[in-house]
This record gives sequence, structure tokens and C-alpha cells, in this order.
Amino acid sequence: MKQIMIWLMSIAINLGVGLGAVHAQEGLSDHKPFADTHIIMQVSDADPTHYQAVLDISNNLTKRYGQEMIDIEIIAFGAGVPLVFAEDNKFAQRIASLQEHGVRFYVCGNTLDTLERKHHKRPDVLPGVETVQTGVKFMIDEIKQGYIPIHP
Repeated sequence: MKQIMIWLMSIAINLGVGLGAVHAQEGLSDHKPFADTHIIMQVSDADPTHYQAVLDISNNLTKRYGQEMIDIEIIAFGAGVPLVFAEDNKFAQRIASLQEHGVRFYVCGNTLDTLERKHHKRPDVLPGVETVQTGVKFMIDEIKQGYIPIHP
């Protein structure tokens, strides 16, 4: 009888955890309806080594999980926004390739506004990069929805 009670409690706990996981998945991106892993990567450093790491990780995860089974977003803000600049971007082809495999790129509008005020010209971003007004808030909101944050 004691073993049955332990077994029933175990099932109840597992169901509760499972339901919590399903609840956390609600509201995640419609871009990848079959994805069971949702990642948001932060690019906030000016070091191209960090840019390379984010692109490498995205590529590796896409290969490992399969592009339909993983949802990857990359948000560039602060010193990290040059990753998605259109002009003289040595990473442009890799970014385009990742976009073709469903990786979505975002850039902080506040950072672009600051650069525009400072240099009297707004930097152009690569095609397909979406501007969000506040990059950090966007990241926080995605984490609240269930995305796993990664900052290489």
C-alpha cells in the first residue's frame, strides 16, 4: 500500500511538472510551432569573438536539434549592435544563412537611436533583422515566456 501511495505521488508530481512545462510553452513563437527548445541569445559586447560564438552556437544547435525543433532568437543591443550592421559586415553571409534556417535576429531601437543622435546618421541593419524598441525588455519578455537565455 505504501509503495502504491509513493507511486501515485510520483505520478502527481510528474504531471504537475509536465503541466508547468506545457504552461510555460504557451505563447512562444508561432515561427517554430514544433520547436521544443526556445533559446534567446544576447549580443551586447563589441568583441567580434562574441559575434562568432553566437553564430557558431546557433549553427551547432540548428544542426543538433534540426531547424524545426529549435527556436533561436538573437538580440543585439548596446555595444553588440554592429553584429547586424549592413555596412562592411563580415558576418552578413553567415547571418543570412542562419535566417534561412529560421534563426531570427533583433536589434535594439534605443541603441540605434543613440547612435543616430551621436553620428547624425542611423546605421542600416541587415535585411530580415527586426528592430525592437528596447532590446533588454524584449529579452526579459521572451525569458518570461519560456525562452532560455544564453550570453556567450
